[in-house]
Amino acid sequence: MSDDMLSQEEIDALLKGPGEDSKEDEASSTSLTNVEDYLDSFEQDTLGEIGNISFGSSATALSSLLNQKVDITTPTVSIIERKKLKDEFPHPYVAIEVEYTEGFSGANLLVIKQTDAAIIADLMLGGDGTSPNPDLGEIQLSAVQEAMNQMMGSAATSMSTIFSKKVDISPPVIALMDLQQGEGADTIPELDLLVKISFRLTIGDLIDSNIMQLLPLNFAKSLVNELINSSEEAVSAAPSAEAPVVTQPSNEGAKQAEPKPAVQESVPVQQAQESVPLHIQERPKQPNVNVQSASFATFEQPALKQHEARNLNMLLDIPLQVTVELGRTTRSVKDVLDLTSGSIIELDKLAGEPVDILVNSRLIAKGEVVVIEENFGVRITDILSQSDRLNNLK
Repeated sequence: MSDDMLSQEEIDALLKGPGEDSKEDEASSTSLTNVEDYLDSFEQDTLGEIGNISFGSSATALSSLLNQKVDITTPTVSIIERKKLKDEFPHPYVAIEVEYTEGFSGANLLVIKQTDAAIIADLMLGGDGTSPNPDLGEIQLSAVQEAMNQMMGSAATSMSTIFSKKVDISPPVIALMDLQQGEGADTIPELDLLVKISFRLTIGDLIDSNIMQLLPLNFAKSLVNELINSSEEAVSAAPSAEAPVVTQPSNEGAKQAEPKPAVQESVPVQQAQESVPLHIQERPKQPNVNVQSASFATFEQPALKQHEARNLNMLLDIPLQVTVELGRTTRSVKDVLDLTSGSIIELDKLAGEPVDILVNSRLIAKGEVVVIEENFGVRITDILSQSDRLNNLK
């Protein structure tokens, strides 16, 4: 062997690469290669799109909580084996387990790095996220749990829209997961194969990392199948709803239905009148219409009598209680007693519908919710007239 040639050991060493990073890359490439054996490209794209839509709304909810720009994008679908979990998750993580209580039968596990969870907890507790406490205590874990609860609640609402049915979840359960130290392995489903959907998570200039979603393989396939079946049913039902069957008349009937011209040069006037259909000959007389000028609401101040104006001036300094009502609902005593942290109460208003502005429990206006720096506010979009407002306050 000449001096210019490499030995087989040197070639193997170069191909293997140094350090722990090569092990992670090897495990990742192996899982990406194996994904085609369990999920075809269509199923991968469908799972990625479901995650994209549901976590898009989750990013909006998290952005409102943290007062930071949040993006959750670029889903990547892979298959991981339980025996390779240590290679897939080499760092300390925080795992959030959520079960579907309505709409689906299955579980969902969110996994984020512990360092990212510490930043989220710091922001939730009023910090700026630049110097978070790396040790997550009970308060920090509760803050992260609340953030994930809001995220998954928004994701469940989006899935309700995607699958055209109500989807509800249980309150999330949070736990620390450090597989290198043997901690938190019990939070991962006892299955040999899991689907991992990894998203890029960016929070302002503080976090540029990944958030991962772990699903059982059979549950992931059931999501794809249900979405396909619901789409096919909608397509098959569309023609019957939009294209009613119309019976075409025969040629003979069409000829009989055609009205003859009212006047022809070779036909006498009397015969021409007889050929005109009856509903044209005997037109009812139009009733007399009373036409009036359009009246519009006045923008002037209501005319008040002298004693009314004097009485009103005496009342102007009286404080009134202003309440903004997002919506209402009715629940039984049992439902109220069953409420826990993370429970969702559905109101009687639709998303985006104006909220009611009440003064002393009397409706005076409607508006939309806005955010002013760190406080909520309401922009008035519709208001009663001044006289109506006074009448409502009586």
